[in-house]
Amino acid sequence: MPETTRPARKPASQYHHGDLRRALLQEAVRTITEDGVDALTLREAGRRLGVSRTALYRHFSDKSTLLAAVARDGFQRFRDDLLRAWSEAAGTRRGFELMGVAYVRFAVANPAHYRVMFGDYRHLCDKDPELKADAEAAFRVLVEALTSMQQAKLVRADDPVLQAEFVWAVVHGLAMFAIDGQFGPESSTSGELAGLIRYALQCMRTGIGVDTAGAAR
Repeated sequence: MPETTRPARKPASQYHHGDLRRALLQEAVRTITEDGVDALTLREAGRRLGVSRTALYRHFSDKSTLLAAVARDGFQRFRDDLLRAWSEAAGTRRGFELMGVAYVRFAVANPAHYRVMFGDYRHLCDKDPELKADAEAAFRVLVEALTSMQQAKLVRADDPVLQAEFVWAVVHGLAMFAIDGQFGPESSTSGELAGLIRYALQCMRTGIGVDTAGAAR
């Protein structure tokens, strides 16, 4: 039997409305995961899916618009993960910690999305203005969480946007280290990374004036 390196693709005629766009997003993520962003081309993605250039351009005009769609998909899922984590213990120290863990876990589970989301963000926003709205919606989850904690007197009453930018920057650094393997190849599947996240968040809470006694309110 001839060797098969990739699963069979649907013929173009089998794609229903909306399916091809989703398939192109999945193919883009697959390529970025395996070979990096530079290896992605719209033409190659279409060839692997067995669709014509005309069909491709109905959905994406070029590689950048495809990457912008990947980033939008990532930010929408990212926002949902952050909200879900916060809602488990909203307004508490525990909720803050859960959100930080969810942030890094999203990056580790979705490294292709994460790299695109934060790789060439401004250029991609020029290609798809709705990307900025999706990114801001994810950021707003953190701003609103910190505002809630300010009201509960768990953090200092500083500018919540500035606070959120500080928190985001610290946790983003952890996420990038994690997906680049700086904590070791097994860290994402062990308690080591979760322990480091908790430690970083405890230090962060001290920095923004949170009581570090440890009990969730």
